[in-house]
Parts: sequence; C-alpha cells; structure tokens
Amino acid sequence: MTAPSLSNFCIPYLPRGVRLHDDQVRGIRVLLAPERAMQLDAVGDAILSELDGHRSLAEVIRSLCDRYSAPIEQIEGDVKDFLSGLVDRRMVFLAGCDDEGRGR
Repeated sequence: MTAPSLSNFCIPYLPRGVRLHDDQVRGIRVLLAPERAMQLDAVGDAILSELDGHRSLAEVIRSLCDRYSAPIEQIEGDVKDFLSGLVDRRMVFLAGCDDEGRGR
C-alpha cells in the first residue's frame, strides 16, 4: 500500500508483532517487527511514541506540534512522510481509512 497523502482522519497504529524497544546494550531505540528491526532517530521515536491506536493522525500531529513548539506545516509533512514509509513496509497500519490512506 502506498500512502503518499495520508488522511488526517486515519488512525495509525502498530500492528500485532511490531513494537518499540529500548536496546540497552547499544543505547538506541528500535522498532521491532517479525524478522526485521529498524533503528530510530529522535524524530522517528517521537512520532511512533505518539501512536496509541485511538488518536487520529491529526491528533498525533497536534500533540507533536505542542510538544516541540513547531509549525504544523513542518510537523505534518515530516509525520506523513515517515509514516507512509512504514505503511509501505507494513510496520504501521491505518484504521478508519481506505487502502489509499484516505479517510472513509
């Protein structure tokens, strides 16, 4: 699924078997999925830490804007680009939208 323009009404969540993990040996945060792992930078960690499976993409973006005092235009683009890549890799799923990432 390619989702270049995710709807703000979609609810992003980590599917079963995918989780955030603190790698204490290396001192890094990683996203673990079956047979895959992805090292996260601070931005990726901040975005994924906001996903709870209940809040819409718009609510996640607003929360990040408030936390980092950044303009919504900048945060929105970064969040959507990052999550689109993870949706393509099936490491993030979307509820409340169609297969193209548009709100229902």
